[in-house]
Amino acid sequence: MISVADLLTNNRIPGNYFAIDAYVRGDLEMGLLENRRGDRLLALPETLIQAIFSGLQKETGQASSLVLFNCGRWWGRNFYTRFREELTDYYGTALADMAMSEFLNSLQSCWVAYGWGKIELDQSYQQRGFLIVKIWGSPFASQAPKGELPVCFLEAGVLSSFFSQLTGRELHCIQTACESLGADCNQFVLGLTKRIQPAEIMVENRLDHDSIMQKLCA
Repeated sequence: MISVADLLTNNRIPGNYFAIDAYVRGDLEMGLLENRRGDRLLALPETLIQAIFSGLQKETGQASSLVLFNCGRWWGRNFYTRFREELTDYYGTALADMAMSEFLNSLQSCWVAYGWGKIELDQSYQQRGFLIVKIWGSPFASQAPKGELPVCFLEAGVLSSFFSQLTGRELHCIQTACESLGADCNQFVLGLTKRIQPAEIMVENRLDHDSIMQKLCA
């Protein structure tokens, strides 16, 4: 008969590391937010996000999208490093050795815990060399100035850097649908730069996501 002790690893059964009630810890008196490992977390109020968008637009004009994308790439590199270290320490398994289902569950839970909305990976175009990322309830899409084009350049940078490090290949990311334009979710396409660059012109020409994917895969 298998004993309870045989089912335990290091006297514990690992659960969902990024469960909000366990991951985010706050000290109201000190005004501090930390994760369960003791690393500091930063809360971004809506007014600050709005100010970042408007301030960059005023100071850099059309270049604000590139500035946000590059900031996202820097953020994404640090996010990947922390994500990998936390999961490796908690589960005792290298990120590359994790089961895909466990990795996806951790990424989705982490995204929610950080207040970035809900994330989902769509592998429908994986055989064609593209990965689709869908995000619902993005705080960046909701607080960005309304315009005629997608606005989540910061998230595109984060995704580009995160998945580049995860796969060991330099990937670019372009947003093809945006909640700020009435879409039901934000959609991003990841792929090798040379293959995905044509999508930038398609987005500027107001093509929808499905039309862009058909042309990229043609």
